[in-house]
Amino acid sequence: MSTVKDFETSQFPTWCPGCGDFGIWTALKNAFVEQGLLPHQTCVVFGIGCSGNMASFLNVYGFHGLHGRSIPVATGIKLANHKLPVVAIGGDGDGYGIGLGHLIHAMRRNVDITYVVHNNQIYGLTKGQTSPTSEHGLVTKSTPFGAIEMPIDPIALAIDVGATYVARGFSGNAKQLTELIIGGMKHKGFALIDVMQPCVTYNHLNTFHWFYQRLYELDKEGHNPA
Repeated sequence: MSTVKDFETSQFPTWCPGCGDFGIWTALKNAFVEQGLLPHQTCVVFGIGCSGNMASFLNVYGFHGLHGRSIPVATGIKLANHKLPVVAIGGDGDGYGIGLGHLIHAMRRNVDITYVVHNNQIYGLTKGQTSPTSEHGLVTKSTPFGAIEMPIDPIALAIDVGATYVARGFSGNAKQLTELIIGGMKHKGFALIDVMQPCVTYNHLNTFHWFYQRLYELDKEGHNPA
């Protein structure tokens, strides 16, 4: 029987204090433990960005790939070993920017992997530029007069191209996020889990307080996903 500690390495995370990545890291470990998995039975592929730094903190079989390329690597691993649970990790810049083409076609093909996207609506590792999901008008180092583009909607995009498991969670609700990840991993097909999270250093609009004022659970609102 595994424990959360089994999925931790000797290196403590170097994310900024208060970063939403901590909550996602916690939910992933909990999801692996609750499914009875052991570290050697689990594979996680990491992209580039703050989310990709988790490769040093998560004790699993892992591959830290190129920017935007975690999905094709994860696809290859799954095709080589159908029984291996494969999770891909990326950020909103990694997955919805440079890697968007891979994401769209993996969803169309319904590849049996789970993709967890750390969506903080900004490029964090490169020090605060707008990402594909940044709010319109967001002032950053790359948009001093405000972002001129409207943000993409990854949930609507996933549904439109036929993704078979689409979910959105919040890094501040590790319990619900754990359940979403477990559901995605048990799903036979492609699972997209978009995780809203704050970047405490570079995104001063979409803060924890901002999210807590706006988030609600669809199932409690009577939402019928069918």
